[in-house]
Amino acid sequence: MSETPASATPYELFYWPGLQGRGELVRLAFEDAGQPYEDVCRDPAKGAPALLALLAKNPHDALRPLAPPILRHGSVLLAQTANILFYLAPKLDLAPEGEAARLAALQLQLTLTDFIAEAHDTHHPIGTSLYYEDQKPEALRRTRAFLDHRLPKFLRYFESVIAENASPAAPLTLLGRHTYVDLSLFQVVSGLRHAFPKAMQAFEPEILSVAGLVARVEARPNIAAYLASPRRLPWNLHGIFRAYPELDLEPHFDRGRAP
Repeated sequence: MSETPASATPYELFYWPGLQGRGELVRLAFEDAGQPYEDVCRDPAKGAPALLALLAKNPHDALRPLAPPILRHGSVLLAQTANILFYLAPKLDLAPEGEAARLAALQLQLTLTDFIAEAHDTHHPIGTSLYYEDQKPEALRRTRAFLDHRLPKFLRYFESVIAENASPAAPLTLLGRHTYVDLSLFQVVSGLRHAFPKAMQAFEPEILSVAGLVARVEARPNIAAYLASPRRLPWNLHGIFRAYPELDLEPHFDRGRAP
C-alpha cells in the first residue's frame, strides 16, 4: 500500500502470514484510521523469512523483539501488541486525551492481552510445542473452566467499564470516545463468537453494552470495508480463536458475581 502525507515514514507490520493472531489488533488500528501500512510477511516474495530475519538480527541485543507482532517505523522497532498500540494510537487519533486516560487505555489493553491468552489456552493448555490433538482431554477441562468462570468475569468487567466511562456523546465506548481499545475488544468478542458460539449466544444478553460496542465498531466505514476485503484473513485452526466443535460446550456460568 502506498504511503500518504499523514506519515512520510512507512509503517511495517511483521506477523506470521496466514494468521489473524495478535497482529490483527494492530491491523484494525491501521485500517480504522485509514493509515496505509505494509503487512510485510503477506508479500509472497518476503513471507515468514522476513520475520525470521528480523528476529535473528542482533542476537545479543537485549532489546531485540522476542516474537511478533513487530512494528518497524523508521528507526523505531517495537514488539508486544499493547506496546505497539500505545505508540500508534496518538498518531492515528485513536488515543484518549490526557496521560491518565492514555494509561487507562493501556491498562484495558493489557487486560485484553490476559483474556486473549486464556482463550488461546483453551486449546493449548499444556503447551504450544504440542498439537491440540496431543492435549485434548486437558483442553476440554480448561475450556470448561474458561467458559464457566473466566469468560463471564472478563466480559462483565468490560460491560461495567462501558457503563462507568461512556459519555452521552459516545455511549458505546470504553473510555468516552472511540479508541484503539474498542477495536481490540471488537476483535476479541468476534473471536469468541467464532470459537464458542453456544456460550456467547447464552451470555450476550448479560453484556448488551459490549455487544453494542462491537456492532458500532463493525459498522464504522473503514472497518466495514476492511472486513469485506481480502485483507481480512479468515478464521482458521492455526490462530488464537479456533472453532473445535467438541470444545463448544453448553455453559454453566457463574451467576451474581462481581467482575
